[in-house]
Amino acid sequence: MTKVSFIIPVLNAQEVLESCLKSIKKQNFKNYEILIIDGGSIDKTISIAKKYHSKIYKNPLKTAEAGKAIGVKHAQGQYICLIDSDNILPSNNWLKQMLLPFTDKQIIGSEPISFTYRKNSGFIERYSSLIGANDPYTFVTGVYDRKNFINNQWTGLKIDQIDQYKYIKIKLLPRTSIPTIGANGTIFNSDFLKKNLSSDYLFDIDIISQVLNQTKKPIFFAKVKTSIIHTFCESSIKKFIRKQNRRLSDYFYFKNLRQYNWDQTNRFGLLKFIFYTLLIIPMFIDVSIGFIKKSDFAWFFHPIACWITLIVYSMVYLKFKLGCLKAVSRTSWKQ
Repeated sequence: MTKVSFIIPVLNAQEVLESCLKSIKKQNFKNYEILIIDGGSIDKTISIAKKYHSKIYKNPLKTAEAGKAIGVKHAQGQYICLIDSDNILPSNNWLKQMLLPFTDKQIIGSEPISFTYRKNSGFIERYSSLIGANDPYTFVTGVYDRKNFINNQWTGLKIDQIDQYKYIKIKLLPRTSIPTIGANGTIFNSDFLKKNLSSDYLFDIDIISQVLNQTKKPIFFAKVKTSIIHTFCESSIKKFIRKQNRRLSDYFYFKNLRQYNWDQTNRFGLLKFIFYTLLIIPMFIDVSIGFIKKSDFAWFFHPIACWITLIVYSMVYLKFKLGCLKAVSRTSWKQ
């Protein structure tokens, strides 16, 4: 019988974890296990995990990527679902929907096509679901992997895709840019991950890039016509700044371990984002189009998010070039 392993890296996630686990418990598909990979939580995270009969493993390296790698090594299911502690499954039938594409044996993974839009949620959560990305850089450069409300597309890249009614079958090719696939509810064939995991870290997009480069053959993935809730930063600009700093700091700090080279595959993306932000007008054109299509004042966070990202990324990049970039401390980290 098919079994699914939910892998959830955590670190002081008491504020969000229960909603995540509760949504898993409500699934109509019941043959699953929950693996909580803990980076040393000092709040109620572990007691919440035990309440939902989760298997708990320690993560001495603390990062989510290290936690995912530990989870893969311990997972017993035929399929592995990578969930963040601030994800919530939006319906009781979600897992069945996500498993449907695997009847096609070419497909090695499935991912929700969008983030769930909730009108009463935090404005940054709503903003992320509106642009189909947590990082405005990925939206502007076209490497986003969730549907946005501006052009109703799930990516800005040219990807071969076939509509299969309940999902879209996509073809990822070697030596080409690929969307930021691999997190927030992505399900992989377990054998694919276990066979190709070659380090103590699982960087979502990297393992796909690694296999593409090694085999020189295409990989088939499914974008399922469902969504997933990602509470992300709720309405906290402070948390947004902190997560943007961590995102790029981790990229440069672990660059020697990374398989996907953003510098080569999206070499003009940085310049595009810089000019997009500095010129201001392109941002407000997107805000205007978006607001017309989906009336929500969360759109007006977009220019702020772009400027925050430009400033934070510039500072991190400068530290990296000066040789003074340090790993982001997880000592006081919490969701």
